[in-house]
Formats: sequence, C-alpha cells, structure tokens
Amino acid sequence: MNKAVAQELKQFAQEIANRFSKTDREGNYNNESFTVEEVIPMSDHTAVINFKKSSGKIGVAFCYYIARGYSKGWKYFFPTDSHINGFNSFLYYKLEAERKNYKYN
Repeated sequence: MNKAVAQELKQFAQEIANRFSKTDREGNYNNESFTVEEVIPMSDHTAVINFKKSSGKIGVAFCYYIARGYSKGWKYFFPTDSHINGFNSFLYYKLEAERKNYKYN
C-alpha cells in the first residue's frame, strides 16, 4: 500500500469511528462510541479495521479502495457471516475467470 493511500485509510478509519459514535445514529440503541483499535492492511487496496466499542465489544469493517472514477477513495461495510461465506465462494469464480481469460493474453 503506498503512503498516500495508507494515510487516506488512517483518516477514513477515524471518520468511520466518528460516524458510528453519534448517539443519535439510527441503530445505536446503546449509545455506544467507537474508537479505532487497529488498521490491518490486507493488500494494496483492501484492509480490515477493528473498532473497540464502549461496550467492550469489537466491530470489524472491511475496507476497499477504488483507484479511479467518480467513486474514487475508501469505502467500507461491516460484513455479516453471510457476506463472508459469499466471499469464500467468490474466490472460486474469480480463479475460474482468470483461468478462462488466460488464453486471450
């Protein structure tokens, strides 16, 4: 991950923590606040952010970077178990596409 993208991620992590710490946020029934516990880069354009909640629990966000276009920048979501199962299946289809596309190189 280059330095500029990493610095954007660091700022973005704090923005997410601030958003989720709003006491009037929809779904924040326990008035929890979030702090950034750790940013874990996984590739040049993906990362995990662990947030420590004031309840003592940990929230885990998946972050991905879009390098070009109108949506340029870091995006995120908090994956459910269903999302993670889908990601595991996605690997198979991505590898199959790469296998089939190789002959066109």
